Amino acid sequence: MKQWSIAVIPGDGIGKEVVPEAIRVLEKVCEVRGDIALQFTEYPWSCEYYVAHGEMMPEDGMETLKAHDAVFLGAVGDPNLVPDHISLWGLLLKIRREFQQTINIRPARYFAGLATPLAQPNDFDLLIVRENSEGEYSEVGGRMHQGADQLAIQNAIFTRKGTERVMRYAFEVAKQRRQHVTSATKSNGIFHSMPFWDEVFEDIEKEYADVETKKWHIDALAAQMVTHPHLYDVIVASNLFGDILSDIGGAIMGSIGIAPSANINTTGEFPSMFEPVHGSAPDIVGKGIANPVGQIWTAKMMLDHFGETEAGDLLIKAIEEATKLGFKTPDLGGAYTMEEVTDEICKQIELLAK
Repeated sequence: MKQWSIAVIPGDGIGKEVVPEAIRVLEKVCEVRGDIALQFTEYPWSCEYYVAHGEMMPEDGMETLKAHDAVFLGAVGDPNLVPDHISLWGLLLKIRREFQQTINIRPARYFAGLATPLAQPNDFDLLIVRENSEGEYSEVGGRMHQGADQLAIQNAIFTRKGTERVMRYAFEVAKQRRQHVTSATKSNGIFHSMPFWDEVFEDIEKEYADVETKKWHIDALAAQMVTHPHLYDVIVASNLFGDILSDIGGAIMGSIGIAPSANINTTGEFPSMFEPVHGSAPDIVGKGIANPVGQIWTAKMMLDHFGETEAGDLLIKAIEEATKLGFKTPDLGGAYTMEEVTDEICKQIELLAK
């Protein structure tokens, strides 16, 4: 039996509520299958930790996390306690950067039983592969002058190494899916970086003759994701474009509360990190109505990363069986609590396992 060591960081807000629910589901999967062992070690690093200690994690925090196979994160951020730029750069982004989690994966798919704003969802199932370490979110730039002469410069950084890496990852994933990759670009408006992106994509696609490709400008692609999401399989995008498309993915599913994500270290040198997209949602903390599906689906992505794909498939099927039966939190138009939704998913895992 393979045992996996998982560092658990519930973090802030509803992260502290949905993470225990997801762990409950993971423990149920282990129980019914009997061939997987997950060891959870929880760390209290959060904005409350910062208030008490003056830092988001201890000085040796990264070394502590390095000993685990994965990081399972809830949410980071409580602006009432700590400014966002301190909390994010001190924990979430610190882990992403120092563990070289250069790829961000965010799926979006239609779930039976969930009301989507789309008139014709057509059972869409797509995966956004986002460059996660450079691009438009680089730290290069600065400000100068004051008043009417004040200016800000933000430089986008695109390296050949980073661009090739995310594109190859997207093609490899597509080979396991429907063998189609769409490139998100804007080479008709951004003079240097996007023509470079297109050139690298044209080079990489030659290595994958069995995978179909398409190039879309980001503005048209955003519209197409709303009107025809079923046409897409894997979308590869820069840091900014992937971020925007991911939120559209959450919206067309019916709620960002169900959207998962994975931050992947492609070399295996450091742990990868798994987190839902929804954030800390301080406005609903303590009400028992946080949607646990985003964190639970994130757990499925972690199982897949471990190679435990049968367990991951069991988990995602259990989620859909629960939504078919109408077990939904208020953000999806339902009347069930967070715990009731988790209870039903656990019940479906037992039924499917039989």
